[in-house]
Amino acid sequence: AAGLAGAPLRRLAADAAPADPADREELAVLLDRDGLLGGGPLLVELPDEDDASRHALTRLVRRLNGPLVVYARGRTDLGRGLAVEVPAPTADEQQLLWREHAPHATDERVDAVVGQFRLGPTAIRLAAHESRVTATDLWTAARAQARPRLEALAQHVRTSSTWADLVLPADETAQLHDVLSYVRHSRLVYDRWRFGRGSSLRGGGVSALFGGASGTGKTLAAEVLANALDLDLFRIDLSQVVSKYIGETEKNLARVFDSAERGGAVLLFDEADALFGKRSEVKDSHDRYANIEISYLLQRMEAYRGLAILTTNLRENLDPAFLRRLQFVVAFPFPDAAGRAQIWRRSLLGGAPVGELDFAALARLAVSGGVIRNIAVGAAFVAAEQGVPIGMAQLAYAARRECTKLERPVTDAEIGGWA
Repeated sequence: AAGLAGAPLRRLAADAAPADPADREELAVLLDRDGLLGGGPLLVELPDEDDASRHALTRLVRRLNGPLVVYARGRTDLGRGLAVEVPAPTADEQQLLWREHAPHATDERVDAVVGQFRLGPTAIRLAAHESRVTATDLWTAARAQARPRLEALAQHVRTSSTWADLVLPADETAQLHDVLSYVRHSRLVYDRWRFGRGSSLRGGGVSALFGGASGTGKTLAAEVLANALDLDLFRIDLSQVVSKYIGETEKNLARVFDSAERGGAVLLFDEADALFGKRSEVKDSHDRYANIEISYLLQRMEAYRGLAILTTNLRENLDPAFLRRLQFVVAFPFPDAAGRAQIWRRSLLGGAPVGELDFAALARLAVSGGVIRNIAVGAAFVAAEQGVPIGMAQLAYAARRECTKLERPVTDAEIGGWA
């Protein structure tokens, strides 16, 4: 717009507004004077966070008199001007932009990228440029541009786990493959085949609950799915999300979902029963606000367009209304003897020097896969210290140490004859 008017465009930094009213008034005078002397219209981008810097910048904007454009998420009352909503590009518009900036990409690859990532014009141009210059796959370049900024609320989990690392019964494994199919074909089913019509709440994403005892592979399964989909996995830090102050938890969750929306990132809520608990009978104002909070979370989960995975050790503590809105509920059983033997093999036969191992004897120890992996790592350190291959003696020592840590007694029937 400034170019069409034949004027340069000035841009004010988000942190430029002084907190002191007198300093803010002086800056407003200087900005207006510069504009009158030919500096051109001013562009101001309000920070997303509702903090002191945003308030100071808003007060400065209200004081200015010259031509001004303010960019903000959501509506902001500035006491002047027109409010114009700028929507994100539609899928068709994104395809046109990709084909303009990445003519080297095939139609199939562009369709796949548009179906997964919701990028704006600038991000599409940057991703296409990176793909051309560095010969990077278009999906990888788009994924980098779409990566959400969730450092304060979530941990970015880099994973290389595959289906070979997961030991589950056939039925549960098939359910995980179904989750994969839902994510890959959601745009086809909901948008092109129009199964999403009539519902403005459903975002076309997938939500799944993984329930089971600790160490049965719930988090590992989330890593496997994220790696198979070639998407980023973010583990939500509940200590940063849940707040004792009314309305803060909803605000934090909105930040998580909004940031992850662009790239359809895989969101992992560990120990979700702490966040999505049962709604209680309203006895006071605290109960009422807690129930409002849970209801908001249920609706936001349903509207999310990516894959959201929740894990819990206590499925009975989850709100029944929440369970009804999930597409998948996968139970992770405690591994039987055959499953434990398989986990022992995968934990020990990955390249470390090993002696003669009796996997049938190891499988007698009735512990979860997570405990087995901890024992294997502990035995590796013992063997490294002793300068010998990993053997049954080292595994017996590590098993006793691990079970003592867990306050779990070890019987001779379980580890007798290991060493």
